[in-house]
Amino acid sequence: MAQKNSRPLDNIDLAILASLFEDARTTNKEIAKRVGLAPSSCLERIKRLQADDIIQGASLQVDLNALGGHIQAMISIRLSDHNRVAVDAFVADLLPLPEVLSVFHMGGNIDFLLHVSVADSSHLRDFVFDQLTARPEVSHVESALVYEHKCSGQLPKF
Repeated sequence: MAQKNSRPLDNIDLAILASLFEDARTTNKEIAKRVGLAPSSCLERIKRLQADDIIQGASLQVDLNALGGHIQAMISIRLSDHNRVAVDAFVADLLPLPEVLSVFHMGGNIDFLLHVSVADSSHLRDFVFDQLTARPEVSHVESALVYEHKCSGQLPKF
């Protein structure tokens, strides 16, 4: 989603974003203290970052094993049809599936990369057969198991 306002971000905005990126549960009072603002001024900054679509939400990290997702995989998919209607329908059909964690629309020799979590290898096989290769627009599928997934926990610097 493109930001609504293309205003430049100053060092305080970047410090607020870094604090929230590190832990989205950080209180406004704690963020204000870290960046040297009054809590009311900090809250206004956060609201402006949200209104400008710079902050687009927050996420929750969970232990997928505790939920029964003992296997994670990255699935590469090639489509035989690349028109906008087919691509949009493909994404719209996949996103609500409980196994799907992320959908990446790619350039290059694969069209999509799916990050999925499943209970076991049989569940992965059934997901690939029932949800992917059964679709007429899917021409190629390749799965790779994820051994471990870590996030850097820091904002990129451009």
